[in-house]
Amino acid sequence: MVAVSGFIMMITSVPIFQASALWAVALESHFGWSRTQLGLALSFTRIEGSLTGPIAGYMVDRLGPRFMVFTGLSILTLGFVLFSQVQNLWMFYLAYFIMSVGQGQAGWLTVMTLLNHWFLRHRGMAMGLAMVGMGVGGLVLMPLIAWLINPDADRIGWRHTAEIFAVITLISALVLPKIIRNKPEDIADYPDGQAPVVADSDSQASEVEQNQELELTIGQALRTQAFWCISFGHGFGSMVVLAIMSHLGLLMSDLDYGLQTAAWIIMLQTSVSIVFQFLGGWIGDLIPKNVALFIFTTIQGIGVVFLVIGPELIYFYAFAVLFGIGFGGRTPLTTAIRGDYFGRASFGKILGISTVPMNVLLLVAAPMAGFMRDELGDYDLAFITLAGLNMVGAILFLVARKPKLTGNL
Repeated sequence: MVAVSGFIMMITSVPIFQASALWAVALESHFGWSRTQLGLALSFTRIEGSLTGPIAGYMVDRLGPRFMVFTGLSILTLGFVLFSQVQNLWMFYLAYFIMSVGQGQAGWLTVMTLLNHWFLRHRGMAMGLAMVGMGVGGLVLMPLIAWLINPDADRIGWRHTAEIFAVITLISALVLPKIIRNKPEDIADYPDGQAPVVADSDSQASEVEQNQELELTIGQALRTQAFWCISFGHGFGSMVVLAIMSHLGLLMSDLDYGLQTAAWIIMLQTSVSIVFQFLGGWIGDLIPKNVALFIFTTIQGIGVVFLVIGPELIYFYAFAVLFGIGFGGRTPLTTAIRGDYFGRASFGKILGISTVPMNVLLLVAAPMAGFMRDELGDYDLAFITLAGLNMVGAILFLVARKPKLTGNL
């Protein structure tokens, strides 16, 4: 389940989000669109997330991850086909919207729900390992995509590259659902592969009660302080991630660095992220996840500051390392903490609803950075502002309190 989840997140996330910094350079060269116009594409994905996140959360709890993976990858295939045929701006927006619908159906929310069903004690590590799988795929795909679509070279180009991804997602839609099992109980197994402990003494009963996982309904979760702190903390921490995905290649282009150089910076950041996606999940299983999230989100924000210190390449390498540590470490924990705090029963619904405030914040991130650059001539103010908002997110994670088993929930 971990391996399949990592592959699904790779094919649904890397070509759409991580590679958006590369697509933007190729599309700007081909069509001459402004930075604001290009940044709006990822905002359309956030509109989709706000509208369909709660629906996807309900559907994954009701119909199961297998169904969601099949339908999501099928929609994503359609989106890649349309993207390969883009002739104008509205077609670009429509294609990105459809791709994001498919990604939302099959990607992060669905596979995290799957892993939340399959793991309890090792939840953080399982989610971290799945993220490592996605990261390793990104490590290979990012320089490959840059090489294929580089507008300064005569290779297959961005259209044919999109067609290749359409074929990959179609094959995945047909094969992967045959492997997935929605819950361990479906095959007479248990989370973590271990049967639940049956208490046969007062001391054991006390230990079982102490380790008992909460099973909150969506209504109960919405009445907790933790739900809102985690949702907005995740949103503020992710704003800068989305802006960098959209504009890092363009920022480096402004400084006369080529697309391949941008791809190597992204590859370094991805490499560091891979290590810390595993370490972050492991650390989150050892110390309180809200504390770990505060630490990693803070490091992520510090990394962003290096983008505005100076134009020298060394600052971009410093950004890649620090941002990779922070982003990699926090990524599995933003989901694992929801499983620890809210349980398994309504996890998909809770995760889906929590994407609404998060996506409202993400909606403004990329176009805001593009607008500031178009108006001011550089990205300095945009990235400093986003680094500050990132720190707000870190503090919100820190103050998120785990709900308790009381009659007031």
